[in-house]
Amino acid sequence: MPTTTSWKLTSLLIFFTFFCCSFSYTFTIINNCPHTIWPGTLSGSGSPPLATTGFRLDTGQSIKLTTVPGWSGRIWARTGCTFDATGVGKCQTGDCGGRLECQGNGAAPPTSLFEITLGAGNGQDFYDVSMVDGYNLPLLALPRGVYGDACNSTGCITDINRGCPKELQLLGGDQNQRVVGCRSACEAFKTDKYCCSGAFANPNTCQPSYYSTIFKKACPRAYSYAFDDGTSTFTCKANEYDIVFCPNSNGMRRPNLAAPPPPIRQPFWKHQQ
Repeated sequence: MPTTTSWKLTSLLIFFTFFCCSFSYTFTIINNCPHTIWPGTLSGSGSPPLATTGFRLDTGQSIKLTTVPGWSGRIWARTGCTFDATGVGKCQTGDCGGRLECQGNGAAPPTSLFEITLGAGNGQDFYDVSMVDGYNLPLLALPRGVYGDACNSTGCITDINRGCPKELQLLGGDQNQRVVGCRSACEAFKTDKYCCSGAFANPNTCQPSYYSTIFKKACPRAYSYAFDDGTSTFTCKANEYDIVFCPNSNGMRRPNLAAPPPPIRQPFWKHQQ
């Protein structure tokens, strides 16, 4: 017959197991674009991969992916992809090693990125939308705060491809040679000044450039260059995130974004990439 002590220990074990296993985060990835996209996911160092690292998402479709506290990583969308029955192929933008499942490969620039670390530091999530690696699609991140707490949305809902400078344009392979992506100045020119590397690897020497300013004016809440922390990194205690690609394409109302928050310390995972 179990003792009172063993019964209490068993009860505590069941409680903590239930609490640990029942608390999770959900990413709902939504394709509001008028064309098919192929989202990709990349987990940061020490974080488990999501249930899928790459998949097809037709217009109007969505998918839910769950993960655990402490997870960090990136989510993006690939465009203009073709894959064979084995999942081998290529994409015009956001390609990740030439496969449907990215399997630990990051996105080839130019790509609009959603980046996040869940439950870091004091339990807050750190998240942002980044154009540091260029731009391919409009992207909106909508967190849902725990217990109904308000959280800031962020993203880039402007079609930067339409106003991309010629020297940054990535053209598709179709006959119309339309712009399918807008490269960063770092990717286009590969200099320390634009890449915030070498002598420019600190916020004092790496300042906003003419090109990063174009991105910032179009998308004031998104990262436009490596040290654009103050108006681009957000914190919140949330357990659900809607990641919407092309949020305006099918008549979605432009969100009323509040003024950018005051500068905050750069999250730790930014320094590990």
